Amino acid sequence: MVKLTALFGHPEDSEAFEEYYANQHLPLAEMIPNVQRFESGRVYAVDNGKPPYHRIVELWFESAEQMGEALSSPEGEAATVDLSNFATRGATFFVSEVKA
Repeated sequence: MVKLTALFGHPEDSEAFEEYYANQHLPLAEMIPNVQRFESGRVYAVDNGKPPYHRIVELWFESAEQMGEALSSPEGEAATVDLSNFATRGATFFVSEVKA
């Protein structure tokens, strides 16, 4: 399995970010083909400090090839382009290989 992780920086307006994410971006992301598992959550600090990121999103794929096909699909490209509409403080992406 291969996992694509997105770590979203703290937005300028958290409420606007969450509203756009839930109502506009998430429906686009849910249309990306080949996704075996999808997880998304707000990040909270355990020490009452400010967490390093606002939100984490993980998309799991059967293989790197399937991930590449998914991200280059029209649905994957639409979700990628949409990031600039709400991720005002950027996002960090990385891919990891997941072994059982």
